[in-house]
Parts: sequence; C-alpha cells; structure tokens
Amino acid sequence: MDGASHRAAGPQLLAECRTLGGCLPGQAKISAAYRLPARHVIHAVGPVWDGGHKDEAAVLASCYRNSLNLAAEYRLQSIAFPAISCGAYRFPPEQAARIAIAESFAHRAFSHSPKLIIHCCFDEKLRRIFAKALNEAAP
Repeated sequence: MDGASHRAAGPQLLAECRTLGGCLPGQAKISAAYRLPARHVIHAVGPVWDGGHKDEAAVLASCYRNSLNLAAEYRLQSIAFPAISCGAYRFPPEQAARIAIAESFAHRAFSHSPKLIIHCCFDEKLRRIFAKALNEAAP
C-alpha cells in the first residue's frame, strides 16, 4: 500500500516523509496528501507476523489507535484504512479484522472525529472477513 500511495501522491510526499523522523511499528504520523484526493495521509507501520510471539496483535491495535487519534486531533471528517499488515506482512486476516474493527468501535466510544471510518479490502475474500468481524462486533 505504501508504494502505491507514494506513486499516486508524487515526490513531494516522500520529501515530507523524510522530515518526519521515521515511524516505528505501531506508531502513526501525518503528512499532506499532495496529489492524492485527500487533505492528509496518515502513515502507520504495521507489524510483520511472526507467529504471534512478538506482540504483533498489540502493535497492530496501536497502529489503528494512533491513526484514529491523529485523525481526531486534526479533526478529519473521514479516514480510510487498508487492511494493515494483511498483505506482505502476513498478519492473519481474521485476527487483523477483529483488531481493526474493535479499535474503530473503541475510538468511536469517546470521539466523534472522524465521522466516517472506512476499512478498504483489496479483494472479496478480505471484504467478507471484515464484514464478519463488523457483524460480530456491532452492538
């Protein structure tokens, strides 16, 4: 996802990212969006799955929590998440979906910003996994 965002945003995004001082797994930082159809990009680094023995679930939850907190701080109206760590980082999609949805509901319990939280899925199988997690978590 990172490469596609940078290609679409243009070289200014990479230039700004170099001024942010890096981003460790679980952290999130914000930049301008440049040529993307948004005002900001929130950069979050997910964990690489290593069997669940290196606190990967907590790091992934931190990605979502820190991203949502930044969105609230900047009073963003909406945020769209890819399925963080579910691609090349091999995080099990079912567990990742439960974490993503749980963090979204937890954030919504204390903040109304952003008003719209979108979880984007790169294929139908992942969409069904996220839909199931949403249905199971819904009050």
